[in-house]
Amino acid sequence: MDEAVKAPPPKDFDALRAAMIERKADMPKRLAQIAAYCLANPDEIAFGTAASIAGAATVQPSTLVRLAHHLGYEGFSDLQRIFRERLKEKTLSYEERLNMLEQTNAQAAETELLGGFLTAASQSINRFAASLEIEKLAQATEILARAETIYLIAKRRSYPLTAHMAYAFGKLGIRYVMAATPNGVEAEMARFAGPRDAAFAVSFSPYAADTIAQAQAFAARETPIVSVTDSVFSPLAAFSACWFEIVESDFAGFRSLSASMALAMTLPVAVAEKRRRLEREQNGSIAME
Repeated sequence: MDEAVKAPPPKDFDALRAAMIERKADMPKRLAQIAAYCLANPDEIAFGTAASIAGAATVQPSTLVRLAHHLGYEGFSDLQRIFRERLKEKTLSYEERLNMLEQTNAQAAETELLGGFLTAASQSINRFAASLEIEKLAQATEILARAETIYLIAKRRSYPLTAHMAYAFGKLGIRYVMAATPNGVEAEMARFAGPRDAAFAVSFSPYAADTIAQAQAFAARETPIVSVTDSVFSPLAAFSACWFEIVESDFAGFRSLSASMALAMTLPVAVAEKRRRLEREQNGSIAME
């Protein structure tokens, strides 16, 4: 029987997410499994019943109660309430966010808005810089540099990252394919990929189902995937050869992409430089023969 955590339970989704990630290594296998499912499918947790959620996650309903107790809650309904409150915040329209901003500061000047966004951008970049593993950046560069074709996968808010990478790859003479089409043949595109290619995927919570499905299709063809996401429990992390965890700060509900864009600007240049070194090494080997 799991011992209840003595610390107060997380009061919001961000705190809950952080607690789950921090305690992941110490969780029993079944609790870690349902915790991963909860963070990957937050909407389902908000709307579902204990029975339906347990069935989808292939665990017993009692496991949900055990997870709630492990995190310090009285029962599953208390844990579920956090997901429902998150859903209310997530579904705020842009108009509602603007209304909230006005209520917070009715006389907000353009310079104050800019200051808020600059602060969020700075926080995101500083956090990523402090947590970045240099070896992981080198690994991602190696995977992408050796790929014959790089497939770029992203939807909605994440799309600007791959759009910039596509522009940079084109200018640098690196072959790429945007895995997004107007005629809906994304699934078929994966059939052209193989182990000699690579994919770059981006998805943040709540994870875009199309992005996850496309990335899985490439992984099934043994195409190595480099990804950017925001949690160790992200579905992308499970089948990526190399992945970066980036948690962006927000201002008034509008989330930054600054740290992620910095990485998206770095990788094409790093890949181009790596390819030049590999080409020089190969030419040197041939000359020696």
